[in-house]
Amino acid sequence: MTVERGLRLMAGIVVLLSIALAHYVSIYWLWLTAFVGLNLLQSAFTNWCPAMSIFRAMGLKDAGYGCK
Repeated sequence: MTVERGLRLMAGIVVLLSIALAHYVSIYWLWLTAFVGLNLLQSAFTNWCPAMSIFRAMGLKDAGYGCK
């Protein structure tokens, strides 16, 4: 698994989890969904996300998008 795939996987899980928690526990869990969305938005412009640093420290490799 690559850093990019791990990031998308984690974001998807957190969004779905927060929606389920908002439905069953409290509507305020939607703030977690908003946080994930804002974090993804800023990472699109800065190409940096804290989770990416953690995934790299865990040993995940970056996707090589170059021509082979």
